[in-house]
Amino acid sequence: MIAYGASRFALAYGDQAIAKELWPLIEWCLEFSNRKLNDGGVVMSDTDELEGRFPTGDANLCTSSLYYDALIYAAALGKQLGITKAKINRYKKQTTALKSSIEKYFGINVMSFDTYQYYAGNTKLRSWISIPLTVDIFDRKEATIDALFSPQLWTDDGIATESGDMTFWDRATLYGLRGTFAAGETKRGLEFLKYYSKRRLLGEHVPYPVEAYPEGGQRHLSAESGLYCRVYTEGLFGIRPIGLNSFKLTPQLPAEWNEMSLTNIHAFGKVFDIEIERIGQKLQISILINGQTFEQKKIHSGNSLVIRF
Repeated sequence: MIAYGASRFALAYGDQAIAKELWPLIEWCLEFSNRKLNDGGVVMSDTDELEGRFPTGDANLCTSSLYYDALIYAAALGKQLGITKAKINRYKKQTTALKSSIEKYFGINVMSFDTYQYYAGNTKLRSWISIPLTVDIFDRKEATIDALFSPQLWTDDGIATESGDMTFWDRATLYGLRGTFAAGETKRGLEFLKYYSKRRLLGEHVPYPVEAYPEGGQRHLSAESGLYCRVYTEGLFGIRPIGLNSFKLTPQLPAEWNEMSLTNIHAFGKVFDIEIERIGQKLQISILINGQTFEQKKIHSGNSLVIRF
């Protein structure tokens, strides 16, 4: 979804001029999606990222989840750009309503898992049930994660697109891993991340994820490689932009790790490092600029810290 990508990019890039240039496009896309809401309050769409390769009904979980996140980012960006309070509040109300609609419309028991139907009438588990986890919708996280790593979806090459079918796209596995970490399930997330990394990045496809199989013959694709990085930046570190010069950090340090770090991050108008170290029962978060401590605080794993430059 263009509104999701554009608003998120504008926030993370930290450039107000670019953000203002993108704002009309973001507004148009949000209004277009709002006009596409059906009687159930979710977005009507006859396709998704797989472009008709698998059934999607006339409203699918992926499109509505991305619209939900786009509204959140747009409200944050609009505040930075001085957009009227009335419009920002309207986006916030739409966000709340959409989250409720996603639960009512898609939330259901599928193949003994209290997770999501991908579209109305869908009776098979689908890989994209992970998408709500990547946009911080955790209402059905336990059953969803159980389903993703169950024999019905997990294969030797990661998460299958649909239960009972061996077709896979690496992007589905990487979204699933990112969402699993974001939901705080670090033990299983790390277990399957290690497996995937060993099979894909240290095996015959060194050193990249692949696009799909059987379609594409497991060719490399740059998008999947970017998604692998997002497992760490947004899953393990929980980085989410909330302003042109600020972000929320929700680290999920696995129990078997004592520390983790990201260095030379170019975002929010700065170049900085993040260092996370386990100190007793808490995590010590250090934000460094040019090797000097900009901010240092202690929080519990899974809690959030707002960083403002």
